[in-house]
Amino acid sequence: MATHVRDFTLPNVSVGPDPFSLAGLSDDVSFVVLFFQRDHYCTNCRKQVQALAARIDEFRERDAEIVSIVPEPVDRVESWQETYDLPYPLLADPQAEAGDAYDQPVRFGILGKVSDFFGRMPAVVIVDRRGADPEIAYVHKGSSTFDRPEIDDLLAELEALRTAE
Repeated sequence: MATHVRDFTLPNVSVGPDPFSLAGLSDDVSFVVLFFQRDHYCTNCRKQVQALAARIDEFRERDAEIVSIVPEPVDRVESWQETYDLPYPLLADPQAEAGDAYDQPVRFGILGKVSDFFGRMPAVVIVDRRGADPEIAYVHKGSSTFDRPEIDDLLAELEALRTAE
């Protein structure tokens, strides 16, 4: 599945470098798990970021960094951090540049851009940084706000990537 990784630079309102970029991560991080959220109001997104925080150690044991990207202005994303105190990078992507670069699904085109009910769908991308050039090793594009991979499935995918070769 190896595909080209697109770097981006976005404001980070949580732990880690601010601004955040993939290239700026420590070489100790083998994998980056990008969680593209729907928007500030999405209750499933809010549940997901909290569930990820509760299991952060399991990702780190697999040399993986979680990064959550919200297509909203910094002040809205800061309110998530104030509420949830997330232990991993939480990025504001007000122009949805990273989401667009990674083909985050948007339902119903123009209508999706004005209606939260349609709009952006969740997506998850695992970036493998172990080679000379980072590669996309896994992609899940949600077809609804509920369509997200289970954390256990992502951990299993990371484990399989770590032991493959």
